Amino acid sequence: MSAEQTLADFGVVGLGTMGSNVALNVADNGFEVACWNRDPEVQRAFLSANAGARVVGVPSLRELPARLSRPRRILLMVTAGKPVDLVMADLAALLELGDIVIDGGNSRFEDTRRREAEWRAKGLHFVGMGVSGGAEGARHGPSLMPGGSAEAYAALAPILEKIAARSDSGPCVTHVGPDGAGHFVKTVHNGIEYADMQLLAETYDLLRRGFGLGAPRQAELFARWNEGPLESFLVEVTARVLAVRDTATEDPLVERIVDSAGQKGTGRWTVMAALERGIAVPSMSAAVDARVLSSEKPERVVASRILDGPRRDPLPADDATLQFVHDALLAARVLAFAQGFRLIRLVSDELEWGIRGGEVARIWKAGCILRARLLDRILGAFEEAPDTRNFALVAPFPGDLARLVPALRRALALAQTCGVPTPVFAASLAWYDSIRSARLPQNLTQAQRDAFGAHGFERIDQLGVEVHADWSL
Repeated sequence: MSAEQTLADFGVVGLGTMGSNVALNVADNGFEVACWNRDPEVQRAFLSANAGARVVGVPSLRELPARLSRPRRILLMVTAGKPVDLVMADLAALLELGDIVIDGGNSRFEDTRRREAEWRAKGLHFVGMGVSGGAEGARHGPSLMPGGSAEAYAALAPILEKIAARSDSGPCVTHVGPDGAGHFVKTVHNGIEYADMQLLAETYDLLRRGFGLGAPRQAELFARWNEGPLESFLVEVTARVLAVRDTATEDPLVERIVDSAGQKGTGRWTVMAALERGIAVPSMSAAVDARVLSSEKPERVVASRILDGPRRDPLPADDATLQFVHDALLAARVLAFAQGFRLIRLVSDELEWGIRGGEVARIWKAGCILRARLLDRILGAFEEAPDTRNFALVAPFPGDLARLVPALRRALALAQTCGVPTPVFAASLAWYDSIRSARLPQNLTQAQRDAFGAHGFERIDQLGVEVHADWSL
């Protein structure tokens, strides 16, 4: 066998859970994979456990490029931040014009823009690629969100389209856009994920405290809901975890878990990117706040002994009542997704990325943490109005929301009566009521600003002209 025939098609740096699973996915799809991990023991264990796979190890990072066919395609699955820059610095001197390095971690899109520009100046390609689907998706088909140059995507497409999940709309991968577009879409994906998970947690809490439904009954309810319009990976997971019992106590395992949720920062990045650009994403902001409040457990325990709240018996959980909770969850989910897609469009316009909302919806339909039946309707809305900034304004959503939002109002009223915090439900409804209001009360805000700070204002009969008033009595 010649040296040329022994060259691998794809390189992977980093053999943690995600990196090892992607490497095996690529190998399963007929490509030779060369891999390297900083800890040689991890690499040896991976190769030993997968002796029959089309994967080979290299002794050092320096030797990896020599084992790859041109253009070299190398996926980094290392910790975001400085480790990415360090590996890139080591690789830069070893690569040749046209070679491609892909960052498959959860990197900040601003870092990806910087790295892509630096490598473009050297004649090298850098691709920031969002990967969704967790370990299972990485192994058997994730949703992939690569940014970077069209030339780089063309060289990667034969592999990425093979390893990506597939739906009835095709492989769940697309060229999202230039430089940081892929990582930005993944960041917003995670922001929506925060909101969706918090909505499910708020629904669970309302059903538990408002209606007295235990975890086993809720598991059955969520499983039934997952057979209809709410069908999604996250609803499926919710039903599953609510059904599991603790082997030590026989209690529902979820009830034995400390109510303090962790976060890795990507939801916060979404909110920060929106705030820096003056774009409202209240559902995602509320979800981030909810995780922060959950982490303040000791303070909450003290406050629970001091601050009073409503006391009432659980309400009857008849089918009609549970249906309005279902409809409230569906309405709030639509509104959270709408905020996320609007953020993607507005930032894409600002940075001239040309991201297509319909393509984002399409590649999230399978292999993705956000995969949901709702995405079919979102995709249909973008097919009807590709340039819309807000799919909630495109059929069928105005009609859907007219039917569902009354249930959201009712659920919120019930939650407030019972003293159950539902911040993302509330933020979603407030966003809906704000965007449907032709006139908001910020005329008073602007008058106040002019009264104490001479900031000026526009009159409704003199648009475009800044004026001041004498507010003294």
